[in-house]
Amino acid sequence: MSATAPPSMAKPAPAAAPDAPERRLKLSGASRADLWSLAASAAGSLALDWLLYERLLPFSGAQGFLLCWYALFLGTYFAVGRLQWDPLNVRERMVTLVAWSSGLLVVGLILDQIGYVLVRGLDAAQHVNFFTESMEHTAALSPITSGGALNAIVGSLEQLGLATLFAVPLGIAAAVFMSEVGGRLARPVRTLVEAMTALPSIVAGLFVLGVVILTFGAEKSGLAASLALTVMMMPIVTRAAEVVIRLVPGTLREASYALGGSQWRTVWNVVLPTARPGLMTAVVLGMARGVGETSPVLLTSGFTAGMNANPLEGRQVSLPLYIWNYVKQPYPDMVARAFAAALALMVIVLILFVAARVLGGRPAGRMTLRRQARADRADRADRADRAVRPSGVPAGAAR
Repeated sequence: MSATAPPSMAKPAPAAAPDAPERRLKLSGASRADLWSLAASAAGSLALDWLLYERLLPFSGAQGFLLCWYALFLGTYFAVGRLQWDPLNVRERMVTLVAWSSGLLVVGLILDQIGYVLVRGLDAAQHVNFFTESMEHTAALSPITSGGALNAIVGSLEQLGLATLFAVPLGIAAAVFMSEVGGRLARPVRTLVEAMTALPSIVAGLFVLGVVILTFGAEKSGLAASLALTVMMMPIVTRAAEVVIRLVPGTLREASYALGGSQWRTVWNVVLPTARPGLMTAVVLGMARGVGETSPVLLTSGFTAGMNANPLEGRQVSLPLYIWNYVKQPYPDMVARAFAAALALMVIVLILFVAARVLGGRPAGRMTLRRQARADRADRADRADRAVRPSGVPAGAAR
């Protein structure tokens, strides 16, 4: 028989260990070991690249040097990573490195282009006359303080405005037809839109030149150029708008139909307001495509050094055509004016993108500031009316 120890002789249970302090896991970012590995790989690959180019191999050229350095950098970083981490971690870090380097390369190229245009065109853009005068009374050897691109800026804005007025309703209507209406004609329309997306810009200019100018006898003008830009912008707007409309949840449509709404009311009051931010992006993509086209404008609007604010009559120059005409001349001031016009074109595109983000960035269902202020005033008035109205008296009777 085994004797059982009395309760007083039993060993006390060990006290629970205090909870260890929680450690915050770092899911993103680079550690010190990662930074040292990157720096060592970059320095080692640069030294090896210099040794190959300058001492061992008959290579030359800055572009080849940079490409070889990048390839050696990836190989060196992979070798250094295999000494520290497991294969899965190494692959993940390699993919991250390639993604970051590609993004930095794109940003660097964009900054290089903007900086180059800014440096070349600053001599002309820093004078006020560039934005207030045309080239009507300016010769090839005139000083930089004479002449400007006002006629081209006005022409670009008017042509782009008319093209947007024509292309956006047609493009969104075609997108609504393909995504909401459908039927037998949806596939041919989609095929035609996809084919027009890859249409060369010179073909659009030739189409308007042959149909509008040569066949119907219309003169070269800003309106003809806007028609050519419409042909270029409409498929871009249509494809982007169709994708955005298809992303609207089907439950919203079903709720509208359940409340008795027709298909037209559902599209106008539910689908399009919900897809508004994406539709604004589609419009801006089309405008960015049209504002920089040169060949359609060259064939349909002609070139003039004077000011023409009437797009319905007479030749009208635009910024891309202004740049194309003056950048090829052998006079430094003319080339500076062309680069200043390119800088103005980039500023216009930037303004368009910012305006699109402001107009289309508000989520669907959120009221504008004016409507919100109006609703707040109505709510305050209703509260004041309830405060002074005796109980049991209907609204409006106490006034």
